[in-house]
Amino acid sequence: MNKFFSFEEMITPIIIKVLFWIGLAASVIFGLITIFTGIIEEEFLLIFSGLLTIVVGSLLVRVYCELLIIMFKIYETLKQIRDK
Repeated sequence: MNKFFSFEEMITPIIIKVLFWIGLAASVIFGLITIFTGIIEEEFLLIFSGLLTIVVGSLLVRVYCELLIIMFKIYETLKQIRDK
């Protein structure tokens, strides 16, 4: 508990992982909604954009979360170097 209040232990990486799963689910849900709308309205462009939303959205969420995690890994590495 002392590490928590002295900010020695970071909780943000855990939050980033949770946000990744939420973002991934949102990409898939929005993509599926767009696909089903395209099927109902018989619009090929909507179906294609739904598939694109699933693929590109998932990829962008992953890249963004990885960039945030990299900052924390850099911090941990610098802390290890300092402690040596």
